[in-house]
Amino acid sequence: MKTIEWKDGKVFLIDQRKLPLKYEIINCSSYQEVAEAIKKMKIRGAPAIGVAAAFGIALAAYSSKADTYKEFSLDMEKAKKCLALTRPTAVNLFWALERMTNLINIKKDVDLFELKDIILQEAKDIAREDIEINKGMGRYGASLIKDGDNILTHCNAGALATVDHGTALGVIRTAFKEGKKIHVYVDETRPVLQGARLTAWELMQEKIPFTLIIDNMAGFLMSQKKINLIIVGADRIARNGDVVNKIGTYSLSVLARENKVPFYVAAPISTIDVSLSSGKEIPIEERNPKEITHILGKQIAPTGVKVFNPSFDLTHHRYVEAIITEKGIIRKPFERNIKLVFSR
Repeated sequence: MKTIEWKDGKVFLIDQRKLPLKYEIINCSSYQEVAEAIKKMKIRGAPAIGVAAAFGIALAAYSSKADTYKEFSLDMEKAKKCLALTRPTAVNLFWALERMTNLINIKKDVDLFELKDIILQEAKDIAREDIEINKGMGRYGASLIKDGDNILTHCNAGALATVDHGTALGVIRTAFKEGKKIHVYVDETRPVLQGARLTAWELMQEKIPFTLIIDNMAGFLMSQKKINLIIVGADRIARNGDVVNKIGTYSLSVLARENKVPFYVAAPISTIDVSLSSGKEIPIEERNPKEITHILGKQIAPTGVKVFNPSFDLTHHRYVEAIITEKGIIRKPFERNIKLVFSR
């Protein structure tokens, strides 16, 4: 199945905490359950979180007992606030919530029964568009990959981070399907091991050649000329091209610059937050210390140790070679060219 789907009045999703040891589908029948799934990383990845939020609003609409538009609007605002509090960094969450809210405001004169169906269709459209966007991004990005390339990717920006296909991993998947003989280096991505657990699992399903490495090995491989390019995803991009992505991305970008390895970011246009002038304005989520002191539930650090656990870091735009989107490859100067893309 897809990472997330609407079926029979419920939202079904792959519980990504269980992979790769167990493939488990769970379902959410309320927006509160969707919010919990996002917060606890049962579903993760900026585009997937956005789709989950849209479906959460649809669940809230169908559960509303309101008789008037005013009461219904208050129910929707309550659901929106609940979903918005789940994860602060990924802008796709807020983009999807705003898109759903704008629709509800525009359709305020529509019968409530009909409005609920319209809301669900909008959420389904967001999910469908996500797949099309990722495939478009894959076609543009694959042009940057040559036959025989070794590619490094960080975290999981594959089908599991979207509805299907993926962003950074979607680019790699497209290049492989075009017949290019490629090899992927997958870093483990501490502390939650999205590379080791999720990206490795996806690549095995697709039979794409890859090697799993520890995070600290990337610089050594670059110095040995064993990496031709790096492609990562993004959780939010400022209008100047600054990128916030999984912790460790910044380190890779600096190593890439030192070793003259092109560093690419693959993300849908919805991940670009043009309201922010730089990445310094992007909030960085801090997560449970147990993600560092424990691995898969097993304690590895002394009890009571002090922990700092930001989930993301900021990569300055000077380290980014280009941003791969569904509307094409955006190159420097980013602020000017991002503005041009949004004006089309």
